[in-house]
Amino acid sequence: MKTLAVIVLSWNGAQLTRETLDSLRLCRVPQGWRAHVIVVDNASTDGSPRVVADEYAWCELIALETNKRFAGGNNVGLVRALESGADAVMLLNNDVQADPGLYEHLLAALAEDPQAGAAAPLIYHAAPTDVIWYAGGVCDPMWAFAAHVGIRQRDHGQYRAITTTGYLTGCCLLATREAWEKVGLLDERYFIYAEDADWSLRARAAGYRLLFVPTARLWHQVSASSGGAINAWKVYQRLRANAAMWARHARGVARVTWGPAFVAQQAALWTLLVARGKFAAAAAVPRALGDAMRGSDPAEVKL
Repeated sequence: MKTLAVIVLSWNGAQLTRETLDSLRLCRVPQGWRAHVIVVDNASTDGSPRVVADEYAWCELIALETNKRFAGGNNVGLVRALESGADAVMLLNNDVQADPGLYEHLLAALAEDPQAGAAAPLIYHAAPTDVIWYAGGVCDPMWAFAAHVGIRQRDHGQYRAITTTGYLTGCCLLATREAWEKVGLLDERYFIYAEDADWSLRARAAGYRLLFVPTARLWHQVSASSGGAINAWKVYQRLRANAAMWARHARGVARVTWGPAFVAQQAALWTLLVARGKFAAAAAVPRALGDAMRGSDPAEVKL
C-alpha cells in the first residue's frame, strides 16, 4: 500500500488547526493508498500542540522548540515523511478546509501524467465563498513577475480543466517522492515568502510539469498567520524574498531584464499604496529595495 504523507504546519491558531484536521478526517483516499497526517508545530504559545495530542491521536505530532518558519518547519516534516517511506508528500497550511475529494483528485492527476511531479488544487477564500484565491500561477523570471491566476474572481466554471501551471502555492502542494528527492527540500535561506515559487522554479528546471487540478478544492483563511490585511511588515518581507528569488533564478537575458522590471513593479505598488492611504506600507517599499541591495538580514528588520 502506498502512503501519502500530509504535513500540516502549525503556528498558533489552535482553532484553525482543529478545522483543518477535521476536514482532513473526511478526505477520501484512493484505493491502494493510505494517508498519514503529520502536524509540525512551530513552537506555538497558544496550546496548539496539546490540542493536537489530546484531540487528534490519529495524527503524528512534531512539536518544535523554536519557530523554524515556513521552510524550516515544513522541511522537518518532509524529512520525517521521506525517511518513513512516503510515496507522495503534501504541504498544507493549518488555516484551510479541504473538500473530501482533495487527495484523490490530486493523486489521480499525477498518476495520469508521467511528466508531472507536483500538483495544487483550486483554492477559494475561506468557506463558504466561491471567490477564487488560486487557480494556477504565473512565475516568470524574465519580467520578475509572479501572480495567482483567477485571484478575486467568482467561480462560474471558468477553470475546470487540468492544466500545466508555472507556480504551485505552498498553501497546498502535493509532490511525488521522486520530485522531492530530485528537486530537494524548501530553501531555508528565505526568511518568509517565495519558498514555494522558488521550489516551483527548481522543479520546472528539473524537467517536471506542475499541474493545476480544479477538481481538487480547498478553502483558505488567507494570511491568517501574518495579520490578514496588507501591512508594512508583509510588504517589506515579500519584496525582499521576491528580489532574492529572481536574482537566484534569472538566466540568460533575464539577468538583465528582471531588475528594471522588478523596480518598475515596486514603483507601481508604492503609488497604489499611497493612493489608498497606506503610508506605512508604502514606506516599506523603498526601504526593502535599499536593504536588498545592501544585503541586510530581513530577520532583523523593525517596522
